[in-house]
Amino acid sequence: MIVIIKRGATDAQAQEVVEKITAMGYGVNVSKGVERLIIGVLGVRENKEMLAAQLSGIACVERVVPVSKNYKLVSREGAQAGTIIKLPNGVEIGGTAVHVIAGPCTVEGREMLLRTAHAVKQSGATLLRGGAYKPSTSPYSFQGMGKEGLEILAAAREETGLPVITEVMDPRDVAMVETYADILQVGARNMQNFNLLKEVAKARKPIMLKRGLSATIEEWLLAAEYIFAGGNHDVMLCERGIRTFETATRNTLDLNAVPLLKQLTHLPVIVDPSHGTGRWELVSPMARAGLAAGADGLMIEVHPNPADALKDGFESLTFEKFAAMMDGARAVARAVGRPIASDVAATV
Repeated sequence: MIVIIKRGATDAQAQEVVEKITAMGYGVNVSKGVERLIIGVLGVRENKEMLAAQLSGIACVERVVPVSKNYKLVSREGAQAGTIIKLPNGVEIGGTAVHVIAGPCTVEGREMLLRTAHAVKQSGATLLRGGAYKPSTSPYSFQGMGKEGLEILAAAREETGLPVITEVMDPRDVAMVETYADILQVGARNMQNFNLLKEVAKARKPIMLKRGLSATIEEWLLAAEYIFAGGNHDVMLCERGIRTFETATRNTLDLNAVPLLKQLTHLPVIVDPSHGTGRWELVSPMARAGLAAGADGLMIEVHPNPADALKDGFESLTFEKFAAMMDGARAVARAVGRPIASDVAATV
């Protein structure tokens, strides 16, 4: 069961609710977001209707929601509408329009990133991706440019106006990455790095949580619950493929997850067909499929010269191929009644 406190309620009023719940013998989990406070009531096994009626009668309580799922705060049962993540420049993820996040797997230098940022924006991308810190299977692979990469991303945002998303891997780096990025990404390998989840929950920037390599939907949503329960309510999910027996593709892009997540949670859902397939020639058709399945956005790897990329060149699109992919995505987006966000902005 969760108790949603009205906007504008004082801390003292909310504390009275907490004290009343604990006096009844139940545990509480208090999640204070930017706009509102949510209290999770723990240990409720019987007399749920009576308890809900009692709590609903408190003046500062907006509503009480019985939730059967283990992931109570991110559950669809606990929300009247889908979450819309709002960025300072007017970008809204989770609304009617769909967004395209594009850029290289990793920042390789200033000139390369600026070229890519301008190219993807011209083709209709609304956010720029690029890794400053890169988790690599091999310790001998490129690990990213670190703080210098963050500075280059910030310069690209200044020059193009595109909000920036980049991965944070270490709890000790969260504060620094937050000063440069507009969205912090928790990568697949860190989906269940609970110390990192607790730390990004303290950030005041939105979080993109990628699905773990072999994570179930429930495990993924419980990881999102860590962030939500820690106080950060601007969370989006990214389906990037899971590990199966199949070896013809890098991963198996689980598009079943998209409509299922829309039933289970109120969080926006992004699809990453680049990591999901690991093959550039499959990115465009699976991007279209992701939009048809109901995704709120796409995350695409783009590089000026994929053959020379330091990371993931085999799944990256050239500028020309990205432009062609966007044309196909537009057609599907229009067909499902969810236009590409950059096209909407261009007509305003």
